[in-house]
Amino acid sequence: MANVKHKILILSGKGGVGKSTFSAQLSFALSGQDHQVGLLDVDICGPSIPKMLGLEGQDLHQSNLGWSPIYVESNLGVMSIGFMLPHPDEAVIWRGPRKNGLIKQFLKDVDWGELDYLIVDAPPGTSDEHISIVQFLKATGIDGAVIVTTPQQVSLIDVRKEISFCKKVGIRVLGVVENMSELRQSITDLKFMSTSESGGEVDATELAMKIIRERAPELLNLVACSEVFDRSRGGASGMCLEMGVPFLGKVPLDPQLCRAAEEGVSCFSDEQKCRASAPALKRIMDKLLATI
Repeated sequence: MANVKHKILILSGKGGVGKSTFSAQLSFALSGQDHQVGLLDVDICGPSIPKMLGLEGQDLHQSNLGWSPIYVESNLGVMSIGFMLPHPDEAVIWRGPRKNGLIKQFLKDVDWGELDYLIVDAPPGTSDEHISIVQFLKATGIDGAVIVTTPQQVSLIDVRKEISFCKKVGIRVLGVVENMSELRQSITDLKFMSTSESGGEVDATELAMKIIRERAPELLNLVACSEVFDRSRGGASGMCLEMGVPFLGKVPLDPQLCRAAEEGVSCFSDEQKCRASAPALKRIMDKLLATI
């Protein structure tokens, strides 16, 4: 850890808010700017990082210097318990002490080399693993935590607890990211349905696109937007104002970003495809790096 310049913890109050997707794409973005980056997946029971970086099936190697990370690029290394499981469907049924022991090994025994950034993808919540991560990282210095949430109240309630946890253990909150803020999708990627006489649904996409191309081709360059979650109470930005923590920005629910995560590739490799999410992620990253 002494060879790591910046350590950033990625937290979420609950699962399913896109924390690992954000961690993976942040790592891709930083490595794309020629930084030396490490991504450490300490979500022991739900290691999704190998899938999101296209590294499923890879095996760990050990040398006299310790464990060697699995490399996506020459400047992006990854470490996860997912590389140790005999099968991706294998459940990790461990008690706290064993989890904490592995976290300590990950932080102590991985030969990262010289790193500009270490991104730590933590499990959701505020469990004993989080206390261990904080204790181990604080010994060598930690820049702070980024908290990922979705706009609805059921998620923001848990984020408030996460912010409270950070304040109690002395970790700086670098900012909150609102993921899935709204659905954004290119008109050309939309699917149109109509109701048949029998009451069933019929795919009318080809007909709709033909009409648009013939009668209103200018619509093909538009992006359709729709609120998915209730934002009547201000969403994450309103909560950040109340709690006095920075708001880093919003990432839309972009099917192309979901596809990039499924395929284990960077959403920045083809920004025409991820034109809703890639610019939003870049703005958030620039804002985040300016605070470190």
